[in-house]
Amino acid sequence: MFANSSLNADQLKQLIREVPDFPRKGILFYDITTLLKDKVGFATLVDRLSEHYLKQNIDLVLGMEARGFIFAPALAYRLNAGFVPVRKVGKLPAATVKFDYALEYGTNSLEMHKDAIQKGQRVLIVDDLLATGGTAEATAKLASLLGADIAGLGFVVELDFLKGREKLKGYNVMSLLHYEK
Repeated sequence: MFANSSLNADQLKQLIREVPDFPRKGILFYDITTLLKDKVGFATLVDRLSEHYLKQNIDLVLGMEARGFIFAPALAYRLNAGFVPVRKVGKLPAATVKFDYALEYGTNSLEMHKDAIQKGQRVLIVDDLLATGGTAEATAKLASLLGADIAGLGFVVELDFLKGREKLKGYNVMSLLHYEK
């Protein structure tokens, strides 16, 4: 639909750098910064994500700190929607609503401004990576607390072997690139 969408999934994957043993030994890290610096690759990502949600009447695109901030504003622009940052605790200046969630080893929290979403607004939640699904699930629950209608959750990369999608049952989940292991 958009002029720059000229790469297929395999070509996009070739633009992603694989870094072994980061952030710790035994982890294979998929570094998207090499894809982001490629103008055709980045445009293709934004175009493909946009095409998927173009006819869904999205009011707001929510992006999680930090890498969700890369894609969410670009999608919001393409979808003629607003952008809402979902931040770590203590980063937003006005009154916030907070959601605590469990991690494998401990807990984490996310915040949004209390007035970020009006009841019934259709929101799209966007992040770079779907791994275990914890952050995406927490963001969806936080948005729901504010009255959002969750139109979908969109990701650039999904690590299928971590089964994060299972935490997101009941939501419309779309990932552009899939890794089996």
